Amino acid sequence: MATAVATEKLFANASIESFIHMPATGSTEQSVKAGATATTWRAMRDYEGFAVIAVQGVLGGSGMIELSIYAAEDASATNATEIKTTGVVACDAIGDYTVLEVSMEEVQQLGVAAGYSFTHVTAYIDSHHDDDEQGVTYIRYGAKRAYTGLTVETIS
Repeated sequence: MATAVATEKLFANASIESFIHMPATGSTEQSVKAGATATTWRAMRDYEGFAVIAVQGVLGGSGMIELSIYAAEDASATNATEIKTTGVVACDAIGDYTVLEVSMEEVQQLGVAAGYSFTHVTAYIDSHHDDDEQGVTYIRYGAKRAYTGLTVETIS
């Protein structure tokens, strides 16, 4: 029998989203897109940190070769700056994945050093070929104000 108790621990304290990243060109690091066009910069005002998981889903070449987290001063990528990277990885088989995490304290420290006030983050992926596709999950964690429905399913 299914439980009648409705609780949200993780989903009320984190914003978790998943995307399919389809690079426009190969061998060029580019911001993660939802599908082929929509960019995925996320505001971090109400969160303590950001984590990203990228899994190789379609191989058109040799797969994902780098995952990075970038920060910017707004959702239009003003002064976009690389904050952290996996370095070169070999996600050359379907199902290979890599992970990366950054705290907002790290992001803000690097921003101040560069003279920027970072408020948004995104992931960048470097794929070997433009037919390489990745499933990407964003986790904005440590919500300053937890509430039911912070993470919701998206079905279009």
